[in-house]
Amino acid sequence: MTLGDAPGAGTGDTASRANDEASVVEDTPGGEVPLSGHSRFVQRLRRRYAAELPLLEAGTPGPDTIAAAYETLRSRGHDVACALRIVRQLVLERLVTLDCDQQAPLETITGAMTFLAEFALDVACVQAFQDLDALHGAPLTPEGQRAQLWVIGMGKLGARELNVSSDIDLIYVYDQDGETGGSAEGRGRITNHEYFAKAVKSIFGLIGDVTEHGFVFRVDLALRPNGNSGPPAVSLGALEDYLLVQGREWERFAWMKSRVVAPRACVDDGSAQALRGVVLPFVFRRYLDYAVFDALRTLHRQIREHAARRAAGRPERANDVKLSRGGIREIEFIVQLLQVVRGGQFPELRKRPTLQALQRLAAAGLVSGEAAQSLAAAYVFLRRVEHRIQYLDDQQTHVLPMGCRDDDDGSDLSWIARTMGYQDCCPFLHELDGHREFVAEEFDKLLGGGATECKTCVGPKGSKAPPELDTVLEQLPAQLQQRIQHWCTHPRVMALRDDARHRLSRLLARTGVWLQEGRVSEQAALRMVDWIEPLLRRESYLALLWERPSVHERLLRVLGAARWPARYLIQHPGVIDELAGDGLLKERFSAEDFERELEHRRRSVQNTGEDDDETMLNLLRRAHHAELFRTLARDVEGALTVEQVADELSALADATLRVTVRWCWDRLKQRHREQPQFAILGYGKLGGKELGYGSDLDIVFVYEDEDERAPDAYAAFVRKIINWLSTKTAEGDLFEIDTALRPNGSSGLLITTFQAYDDYQQRRGSNTAWTWEHQAMTRARFVAGLESLRPRFDAVRQAVITAPRDVAALQREIVSMREKVRAARPVKPGRFDLKHSEGGMVDAEFAVQFLVLSQSANHPELIPNVGNIALLQRAEAAGLLPAGVGQAAASAYRELRRHQHQARLNEESTQVPQDQLAAERDAIVALWRHVFG
Repeated sequence: MTLGDAPGAGTGDTASRANDEASVVEDTPGGEVPLSGHSRFVQRLRRRYAAELPLLEAGTPGPDTIAAAYETLRSRGHDVACALRIVRQLVLERLVTLDCDQQAPLETITGAMTFLAEFALDVACVQAFQDLDALHGAPLTPEGQRAQLWVIGMGKLGARELNVSSDIDLIYVYDQDGETGGSAEGRGRITNHEYFAKAVKSIFGLIGDVTEHGFVFRVDLALRPNGNSGPPAVSLGALEDYLLVQGREWERFAWMKSRVVAPRACVDDGSAQALRGVVLPFVFRRYLDYAVFDALRTLHRQIREHAARRAAGRPERANDVKLSRGGIREIEFIVQLLQVVRGGQFPELRKRPTLQALQRLAAAGLVSGEAAQSLAAAYVFLRRVEHRIQYLDDQQTHVLPMGCRDDDDGSDLSWIARTMGYQDCCPFLHELDGHREFVAEEFDKLLGGGATECKTCVGPKGSKAPPELDTVLEQLPAQLQQRIQHWCTHPRVMALRDDARHRLSRLLARTGVWLQEGRVSEQAALRMVDWIEPLLRRESYLALLWERPSVHERLLRVLGAARWPARYLIQHPGVIDELAGDGLLKERFSAEDFERELEHRRRSVQNTGEDDDETMLNLLRRAHHAELFRTLARDVEGALTVEQVADELSALADATLRVTVRWCWDRLKQRHREQPQFAILGYGKLGGKELGYGSDLDIVFVYEDEDERAPDAYAAFVRKIINWLSTKTAEGDLFEIDTALRPNGSSGLLITTFQAYDDYQQRRGSNTAWTWEHQAMTRARFVAGLESLRPRFDAVRQAVITAPRDVAALQREIVSMREKVRAARPVKPGRFDLKHSEGGMVDAEFAVQFLVLSQSANHPELIPNVGNIALLQRAEAAGLLPAGVGQAAASAYRELRRHQHQARLNEESTQVPQDQLAAERDAIVALWRHVFG
């Protein structure tokens, strides 16, 4: 029942009522009737409340102006329920004027409606509690504190985007069980549960009952636990149990926009924050959650079917701007689906308002910028149309009125078109159709009909029922069939829900088809089975692979390329989502983007209060593992050379170190200044930018800080950095850290002053560096920290490697060191070790180190840390090597690195048959003999 149906709202046929109501429409200064005057609802309001309309201060209704109008009405003798209803009518009349006559932005209208709902609910709560306290006393917790009732706004109220004639979806939750204190006479004690049930009834009466002034809001409690059969109010503990045990997938979408909207005191004092700890884990899972696709698809199908039933025999109802194809609901579903899938890992996506969430999704690359802009434009357009439909008669409807002729400016549809800024219906309907068609296409692309079925992905005789595992087995090669035979009775498979088990059988069937077509290898399929088996309880991965066939196929290619990716995926299964990006093979790692994204994520978890150490450690690990896997995928697909892989992994390590330094310093208890005066120096493979998968980091820490607190602060800082990098969490670790190359090695301090490091390296004093430490210096570089220390480190490094030396003595020391290293790495007879045998990679590296330490003073082109291959080429160009020797050794070194890299990917021995790679071995032996004789 609307205001028009309420007593005193007018009677008679439509024509006579229209004539009567037209008389109350005021003309504009130019003599024209304002567009808002066409609304029959507005006409009634302007006639009925002509004396009260001036009570609402001019402009957009806000919390203060709404409250002021309410207080004035109360002072005139209206009771709470009456005053709230009149205020509602005043606000609605103002919003129609602002929207239709002044083209106010959508957020102005939805914001004002949200303010009205929050104000009304707060007033109703205060009144209900006052009345009930007089009868039963205050509801008390076991500790004697007042128990709190939270009014939770769901849907558009929760997102602050309420419609002008919308109902409000509410759930009532109270914090603790107990009983009331009783009246002043000690009577009337009831349980808190009973108290709050009465409060809900009272609040509904103040807000939702229809009186001579209509209602404030229609109230819907159907979203509460157990729906209409559940109690009107539940305790926080009961809600947590319900969500944990009975919560359904569609309820996750409902709770995503939930927000405590009243009483205002609970919002202001922060006590309502206790609800977050219950709701967030239910809505957002820790892992990427593709299992919701089917749930949302089913929900959408049910809504479509319901809309179709309502439209049966009523063709005008088919044009529903909310529920029909391409309507508002499909935009909301697109946004909510992407939020639920990724919101557990990416808190920045947890934004309630649809338009703001679209911006976040676009920023995260989950929706293209162009698509997000078009979806936002469609959303605003459709919501504005929806409001105009509801302005006509204050009905909760979304169906566009029918009937529009070019000569009929008085029709409802024509009025909607004109208030939207169009001259007549045709251009308006054309624009409407364009928006809806775009939305429908985007919806179908994301969620449409699910994954495409292959011929054998369905049950017998072409039925749509999924095949059973034993049926799928018959279509697989013998080795794969044997590997998964036991799955038919495997406890983990038997424990799967029906939909998950169906996905599993369909995945295997699709894999079998691809095997027959030659698109993937049997080895890849076997490794996929090994990967899936320990993850069977994490159904979201099955859902991801089924929903995204391209990810499924690319995963098989990665697994088929080598063994190490399969092991990495078992350790970090969540990274497979990186395979979904279309630009994966074309993109290269960007340290700037990586760091910017991590800092954005940090701000997001800080805003949600989740930035404890464990969360930050896992955030860092997930980002690093995802980027490493992206490089790995490009590597095994042949999109990167070995040198490019090393460059990407080294740049990733540098960026990870820089972020870790910033985050650890910010969280250091002993921090004594805003920024640390400190640096990380990289040695070995990190220093030479030759990192591989799983390489540890050889690093040295130095600082330059005169503050008396500095030694203790930086010692604690370094321990924290090492801990953050090497600690294993649920997401794994980052790097093993080796600090043995610091001054005095393992017996030295973890961090020293820069001056002490300089003195040690340049052999000032009695405690100085050894020759092998100077060899290591040839590959050292500044990695992270105080930029003013970078040129000073470069100067120390240059001074060390260009220092005058006894060349013969240097030669003897390096040869002696090489013999020690070789003795510690025995090679089997008849085998050639790519790294340690004579003619292996270490021989080339030692030769380069000797050339740099002995010749840099006279050949400055050898000073830069440009890698072994480039240095060999420069040495030949400088005449330090015979023509062809340096280039041949450089090419041989590159080929040995490639073979070593491939062997490690396949988890194979780096010792190959003696006659293999003979040319490469001979080239490096020739280099060694020329350099060392």
